[in-house]
Amino acid sequence: MIKKITLLCILISTLSFSQDYRFGKISEEELLETEHPKYPEADAAILYREIKSHFEFNEKLDFHIVTEVFERIKIYNKEGYDWATHVIELYQGSGAMDDDISGLKGYTYYLNNSKIKDFKLRKDGIFEEEITEFLERVTFTMPNVADGSVIEFKYTIRSPYIGDIEPLRLQENIPVNRVEVQFRTPEYFNYKMHQRGWLPFRVNESQQQRTMNYSYETSAKNGTGGFGSSALTERKKTTISFNEKEYSVALSDVPPVKKEAYSGNIDNYSAALQFELSYLKYPNSPLKMVSTTWEDVCQTIYKSGNFGGQLDKDGYFKNDLDDLLENTENDNERIVTIFEYVKSRMNWNGIVGVYSQRGVRKAYDENKGSAADINLMLIAMLRYAGIAANPILVSTKSHGIPIFPTRNGFNFVIAGVEIEDAVLMLDATHEESIPNVLKNELLNWQGRLIREDGSSTWINLIPKIPASQSSIVSYGIDMEDLSTKGSVNNRWKGHLAMKNRRKYSNVSESEIAKSLEGTYSNVDIETLDSEGLQDVYSPLNIRFDFNSVQGIEEIAGKLYITPMLFLGESQNPFKLDDRKYPIDFNYPFQKRFIISMNIPEGYIVETVPESVNFVLGQDKGSFQYRVQVNNNVVQCFVDMGINQALLSSTIYPELKKFFELILEKENEKVVLTKA
Repeated sequence: MIKKITLLCILISTLSFSQDYRFGKISEEELLETEHPKYPEADAAILYREIKSHFEFNEKLDFHIVTEVFERIKIYNKEGYDWATHVIELYQGSGAMDDDISGLKGYTYYLNNSKIKDFKLRKDGIFEEEITEFLERVTFTMPNVADGSVIEFKYTIRSPYIGDIEPLRLQENIPVNRVEVQFRTPEYFNYKMHQRGWLPFRVNESQQQRTMNYSYETSAKNGTGGFGSSALTERKKTTISFNEKEYSVALSDVPPVKKEAYSGNIDNYSAALQFELSYLKYPNSPLKMVSTTWEDVCQTIYKSGNFGGQLDKDGYFKNDLDDLLENTENDNERIVTIFEYVKSRMNWNGIVGVYSQRGVRKAYDENKGSAADINLMLIAMLRYAGIAANPILVSTKSHGIPIFPTRNGFNFVIAGVEIEDAVLMLDATHEESIPNVLKNELLNWQGRLIREDGSSTWINLIPKIPASQSSIVSYGIDMEDLSTKGSVNNRWKGHLAMKNRRKYSNVSESEIAKSLEGTYSNVDIETLDSEGLQDVYSPLNIRFDFNSVQGIEEIAGKLYITPMLFLGESQNPFKLDDRKYPIDFNYPFQKRFIISMNIPEGYIVETVPESVNFVLGQDKGSFQYRVQVNNNVVQCFVDMGINQALLSSTIYPELKKFFELILEKENEKVVLTKA
């Protein structure tokens, strides 16, 4: 009986601990926890998240949305410290049309001699910055975070933008112990509900009567209306009643979205609830449709003076461009000349967005600007030169993929030139870019091209031409120490060339050698030279001589050699048993290795790996491996390609097996025996 009572007390205590989510009510158990009970590998965990949105009314803002956020997070180790910093973006219009944050409070909790202590979030931990004319960012970092800390914070946001509701996030890449979200809307507003992610969850819907009190001012004249009359201001109070619909979700033990190789933006696949304003219906008023199309969104953006208005300006660059184009003979020359001019003149300040930040003229004069400043300037110059250039709106990978038309769906703009049945895509924000070779962050499904006549269309941002790598390897075996000595000549094109240029263009060849030694295992690079690092329109070549002890061993007088040495796959990038989200390789690619190994004197070939030809899906990828012996040389030919950049999760088991087979084959041995 005593045991039963004790067990009951423990159960009640545990339930009480797990359910006390009031702000400031931190428990000693939460602080003592050293790892997550279900996911011990987690660096942090959200102990509790609460997001509640409802509508209020006043005479300045009319109906506006009020969102209250409360979060409690456990930090297990240093890798989880990033969760102590949070970013809030506030949209800015004019006057009352601004998002507003209030009531920001936060504490970091820790144990000191078994007593719970705290550090308060102060003003020096809160930072405000203007990103664009229309966007302000508030960043706060919780103070004195250490391993084992628990942090919590809360704040309220008031927004007049009832058509742009931020997603209610239910899942992260760390565990979420408990999350509760609530969205309440008056009967006057009809929202479409969208569920995102692979995690199933139930949305509870209910309806109740709500009464709202508000006050307003009226003006009336004092007197008979003659010369001596005056206006009186009177404040009145009134009450309105309406039906209010409520959507709510409550989840416990939400698993983390485990990020694996080639995931893209994992946020696209985490569970969330989104609301799209469909129509307005006020009493005694006709129904007003609000749901829009991407065509409408694009026209609205184009009509802005900070977007389309910037494309009409040419006086600030006219003289410079006339001199620059004087000796060009055709449109292709003019496109490349203008593109390179903008790249070399302008420096990107790191700010994204579709609207010009300070105006293209000022950016041109200062040689610095946002992505929109630079690429809108590029489009204006191309049009001035008679090129049919138009803006392409893009959502970067970190921004995500919008699931319905909204003004916040895009956050980047590039230039597009329509040539016959194709579109040439240009981004002048970084030096390594060339036409149709965009940085990975921009390769996010589709962009929206807007023409001067107001029409718009979707453009596929994923490259059709594969990036390529070809490597020619030649080596011999030093029998004194069983090392290999030889050379590698790498040649990259397309996105692989851009990737390596960004990595190596501003470093010395000795630093490139050190970097490669860090990439490969057990390799000493003796000499290295490069070609094409600065010429972005040429292939990039890096050649080096090496000495390696990787891939060779002697057993019972026989030599066992991995022909690819240190160049083969060392592990399978795909480790999950099951994957719910797509595989994003960024771009298709082809890799080819031609390897020649000199057979040491006194040895002959006993066995070589069997030749194979693997195919992934319906021509989605391929792998060929072939070994042949010619005279005193073992030659190995390896071709591996991924033909489709974005693959569905349904192919994951086959893809994982495909890479397992590659790993096994590339690590098979050539066996040499004494003659």
